[in-house]
Amino acid sequence: MAKINRVSQADSLRCSGKACCFFKAMKNRDPNLKRSLLCRFFHDMPHVDDPLHVLVMSGLWSLAMSNPDDPTLPSLPSFFTCMANLIRKALSDPHWLHKDQNIYIPYYAAHIIGSYTINSPRLVAKAADVVVVPPLVELLKGRLSWVEQRVAVRALGHLASFDSTFEAVSSYEEEVVKVSMRLVFDESVKAKKKEKYQSELLSRGLGDEGMEEQRAEEWASQLQCWSIQLLNCFASKQRSINAIVSDGRFLTCLCNIWGSPSGVGLLRILCRSKAGRKALSQHKKVVLSLCNLSRSSDDFQYMGIDCLLLLLRDENTRDSVLEGSVLCLVDLVELGELGRRRGVGGAIARALLVDYKDGLYCDKEVEKALGVVWDLKVGRRREARMGKGDLEKRRGFVSSKRQQGNEQFWGGDINGAMGAYSEALELCPLRLWKERLVLYSNRAQCHLLLREADEAISDATRALSLSKPANSHGKSLWRRSQAYDVKGLAKESLLDCLMFINVFFGSDEKRQCDKVPYYAIRMICKQMSSVGLFSSASSAIDGESDDIESIGKDDKQLKMVAFKSGVAS
Repeated sequence: MAKINRVSQADSLRCSGKACCFFKAMKNRDPNLKRSLLCRFFHDMPHVDDPLHVLVMSGLWSLAMSNPDDPTLPSLPSFFTCMANLIRKALSDPHWLHKDQNIYIPYYAAHIIGSYTINSPRLVAKAADVVVVPPLVELLKGRLSWVEQRVAVRALGHLASFDSTFEAVSSYEEEVVKVSMRLVFDESVKAKKKEKYQSELLSRGLGDEGMEEQRAEEWASQLQCWSIQLLNCFASKQRSINAIVSDGRFLTCLCNIWGSPSGVGLLRILCRSKAGRKALSQHKKVVLSLCNLSRSSDDFQYMGIDCLLLLLRDENTRDSVLEGSVLCLVDLVELGELGRRRGVGGAIARALLVDYKDGLYCDKEVEKALGVVWDLKVGRRREARMGKGDLEKRRGFVSSKRQQGNEQFWGGDINGAMGAYSEALELCPLRLWKERLVLYSNRAQCHLLLREADEAISDATRALSLSKPANSHGKSLWRRSQAYDVKGLAKESLLDCLMFINVFFGSDEKRQCDKVPYYAIRMICKQMSSVGLFSSASSAIDGESDDIESIGKDDKQLKMVAFKSGVAS
């Protein structure tokens, strides 16, 4: 909480002024009298100039944050009216705003409105009835600062998420959508010089510059995500779709948001409308970003897959995205369960093969990839008729070829090893998923050593799709992380590396060492300094670089460690 000139509760009860009425009323044990006193206080509060009002607002903020579902205060007839009038007063009376510590009041008022409108439809309706939306919209437009914009967009997002109060917000639809879109890619909020009250709010009155900078980045991220959430409320009702998809910069920015489902979540909502699908299919960067997300360890991988499937199922957008997405999705057709979702790979295969029999493909790579999907589909039918003897015979051949590939790999014949693994994969029955997983992962390592990053990503993804649960094969995660690093995709590389460490420590095999592998630490440090979400941590990483370097200064030694960590299984 901000560093405010505080007084103890006992002192507040002895002081003179209207603010003392609030503290006395809150201590009153008669519920009817307490309600009457509080109603009168909130009715008079915007019209009285009292330096202790900031203490009241600070206390209300604490109550709203700790128990947002408690209707005691927000159910009072004058409560939300008071909050709205305080914001209006701050906007219309600069002299009052900068007097004493009144500068904190509009921030607290908007925050309190947002907290009490999170869950309860009754309180949300009450807030809308007293017209809290207009002053919140003014704060959203930046009449004060980005700090107030943050809490205003939060409150408006809560109001817009309920059907009963959506219309109150949609009355300002054009303004709200325009400002919210601008806030999503407005990086200036992070660089603006902070006023004293903003620094106090950010550092909770402790004056810690490090904490202030860290929380400023957190708040800027929240401002971005809450702005997208507000846009989601309109897009989910098929409102302002054309306005949202008209700005290419905005769509590109959505693709770069991670650590939160807000960005890709809005893209998925846009994909559910005809206008949204048409616009997204024309942005190659958006399609490429969705492809990368679909082949990553991100918690929201399924959202990227959903978006691509929606685009492929629309005959008006299929041709635009097929070439860019098929080479990605073909690696996921053997994906079984993804979280709570089942049959993900089957859904992908059906979407890709909609018009396969027509054979109208100009691109040979697309035709080849679709052929792989078709062969998998036909292969399952053939295997259903395969006898046990034939199955064991193939299993023996696959094991022999895999051993041959391993020997060639250790002998330095990478191309020969890759050929042996490929032969084994061609004859390996689909039901032998463990053998196929290892073969794909080993071939990915061969591609990686030959600096064929795209092929390494493809094979590692196929291996991870076969793992149970999905994305749980440690060596494949590490190999794909390295391949993404070669391509300069820092976010995807970092996520795979973090997942690799989770698998490393969660393995059933008893580890002799409790330490994170050195090569994984180096990869994490490298990618964290490149990814925006962790940019504030880069200085800390730089400060620790000497310790990291002291582990092993020879890059050749590092490469050997990485090589040994990814040798043939």
